[in-house]
Parts: sequence; C-alpha cells; structure tokens
Amino acid sequence: MDLFLSRRRVLKGILNGSAVTVALPLLDCFLNDNGNAFADGTPLPVRFGTWFWALGMAKQVFVPKTVGAHFDLPEEIASLAPVKDKINVFTGFDTFRDDTPNQCHYTGWVILMSGSSPQTAGDKPGESIDITVANEIGRQSRFKTLTATATGDPRTTYSYENQTTPSTPEWSATQFYTRLFGPEFQDPNAKEFKPNPKTMVRRSVLSVVMDDINRVQARVGAEDRARVDQYLTGLRHIEKQLDQQLSRPEPRAACKPPADPKDDGAMGSTFEMISARHRVLTDLMVMAIACDQTRVFNMAYADAQSSITKPGYEKPHHTCTHEEPVDQTLGYQPNASWFTRRAIEEWAYYVSAFSKVKEGDGTLLDNVLIYAFTDTSWARVHSLDNMPMFSAGRAGGKIKTGLHIVGGGSPATRLGLTAMRAVGLSGKEWGTKSNNTSQAIAEMVV
Repeated sequence: MDLFLSRRRVLKGILNGSAVTVALPLLDCFLNDNGNAFADGTPLPVRFGTWFWALGMAKQVFVPKTVGAHFDLPEEIASLAPVKDKINVFTGFDTFRDDTPNQCHYTGWVILMSGSSPQTAGDKPGESIDITVANEIGRQSRFKTLTATATGDPRTTYSYENQTTPSTPEWSATQFYTRLFGPEFQDPNAKEFKPNPKTMVRRSVLSVVMDDINRVQARVGAEDRARVDQYLTGLRHIEKQLDQQLSRPEPRAACKPPADPKDDGAMGSTFEMISARHRVLTDLMVMAIACDQTRVFNMAYADAQSSITKPGYEKPHHTCTHEEPVDQTLGYQPNASWFTRRAIEEWAYYVSAFSKVKEGDGTLLDNVLIYAFTDTSWARVHSLDNMPMFSAGRAGGKIKTGLHIVGGGSPATRLGLTAMRAVGLSGKEWGTKSNNTSQAIAEMVV
C-alpha cells in the first residue's frame, strides 16, 4: 500500500512544539501543607527498582536469629546497620522448579523475576517483574526503565521483555551520564523549556504512522489486524514517552544533575573495581530517578556466576563457592562469605544513596520500593529453598520497614506480588504452578 509521509505535517509538529514556557523551581508553595504531595493533591510518584547480588549466602552468618522488628545483624549482613530501619530482610521463602531441571545459577533468579521456572537454560517464561511494573507506571517518564550493571559486561541483565528482548544495561559511567544528562536532558528546574527538535520530528512522524495504520486496519484480515493491534500498542507506548519529552517536566527540588564522571576508571573484576563502578552508577541512577527520568530501574552488582576476585586469593567468587571446603570450626566457607559481605556492603551503599536525597517531607527512598534478590541460597549445592531477599523503601507509605520476615517455606514470589501491589498494580496473583501466589506478605504492608 502506498503510504504518503507529509513533510508539512512534520514541519507543523516542529512549529507546534516550539513554544517556550517559563516556570519556577519546586518551591514549598508547590506542595501541600504536609509536604508529601503536590498542592493540587497529586501524590509524589512511587518508583520501583531491583538490585541483584550473586551466589546467595552462608545462612549460619546471614540469617537473623530474631524475627520481626529489632532483629539482629549476623556477621555476613553486619554492614546493614546504618540502613537497618530502612530495609526488610526475608528468609525462609522457597522457589520451586516443579517439573523443570534446576538450571544452576539461573532457575532461582528467573523465578524471582518472572514468577515461573525456566524449562531450559536461557528460557525466559514471561516478562520480568520490572517490565510488568513499567508497563503500568513507567510510561510517564522519559525512560520506561533504566538498567545498569557494575560488572562492565553488557550481557549482565536480569530484566527482559520476552525471550529475545533483554534490557540492555548501562555499564559505562560516561555513557550513562551522557544518556541521562546529555543534550536531550530536560532539566525540570530550568527557567526556560524548549522541546528537543529531534523529539518533535519523531513525534510528528509517529502521528502520521498512526493515521496511516488506522487506514490499513480497515483493509486487512483478522490475523493481520491482530498484528497491527500489537504494533499499535507499541507505538502508543512510544507516543506517551515522546509526549512526556514534549511537555515541560514537573519541577523536582531533588533534581541536581551530577558532574560528568569524565572516564570509566579501571575496567576489571577485582572487588575494588566492581565497587567503584557500582557506586558511580548508583549515584547516576539515583539522580536520574530524582529528576523523574524513570520510575522503574534495575541494578546488577554482579553476574550470577560471579567472577569478582579477592586480593591475595586465587579463585574468583563463583569458583570459590564450589571448591572451597567448609571450615569445620566456623561451619561455612570463609572466603565465599567474604565475597557475600562485600556485596552486602554495596547493597547498604545503594540503599543509603536513595535515603540521602530529600524529597517532599521525607527522602527519595520513602517513595521507592527496591526488591533485592539473588540466584541461589547456598551456592555450593545450587539450593533453591530458603532464598534470601531484601526490600528497601516505603513505597509512598504503603510498606513497613525494619523487619526480618520468615516465609516458612511459602513461595518467594510473595515478595514480588507484594511489591507490585505496593506500587499500584492491581493483580490478584502472580507466578505459575507452585510459584503461583495470591498471598501478599502482610507483615510488611501498612
């Protein structure tokens, strides 16, 4: 079919989008008397994120002995003391492989991110939880989701739309900075706002495509109409994001674009390099969220088969978990535990970074829910029971924190379901087969 693209329509879009408006930064008068919503009653946005660490835990020094509030912090998670009241610790929750084989270092995290056990290595049953959330709350921001990895490897991602569409992570601090705060960044606190001409052209062209596709729909059969409907859904999602870029963003007092990192530092897999990369990517991610660039985000500290190395020790993390003998006096693998302790230190840094940004009458962390997960419980035997997890943040006041919650062998997918409900999704259940659950974790819900 001959479809005509009107140059005049593109020019008209550019002209219509070129209006300049003037506004003030986010002052107290923009908020309600309590400082926890905008003056018109619109609540501050709630965001959802994930954080991944590799190779589970040594339960002897990870699992708190006390349940509920005022829980203890065993050696492996002692670094969480500064953020203890801002997080929840989850133990005793299981993932179930049902009739599928245990794909080592894969099955566990896939269940925690999708609610279903994979049939084979590489199988991705359904979309990951962040995509499910983003399809509901992520269309009002510039980026539907943002994903980053501290490994330096662009293959390290735990987010995916489907089997063939993983979310490509940011691994370079300089590239991430340019993407977030480069020429197309619209500062929500700038006095003047002018839509980016490139965005205006894309928006105008997209409008033409929508008009033409509607005409195509009337002329094709049922199967082709279904394909067109799927295509239209994708286009409408793009339009919403482009509309956001063509509208002046709401002022955000917390939005203070950081300095350009200039370089990516040393690239390697030593703990020091991974930690440095994780922290600079964390700081960029936090400010992207504070500037309302995205409302759904993912951070991977390590790959599931972690190659992080320890100074003076010859084996990388993953190899260590399988080859290091259990110390009969301690009851666990001391070097493997060393790697876990470093990961938990980075989790503490991640949580703390959100808590340091003021937003409304609280902090950015108060309006966020972060779901932290791993790939296995005891990596030495690839166990899928007693999966350790964390949450951080209060989701706009819907979540209690400062708790150790024990699952009693119930599905670990309960945390994912609870998180989705807390950020505004209305699903009654999540997961398949034994991982299916309709039971939220009541102890953490306000």
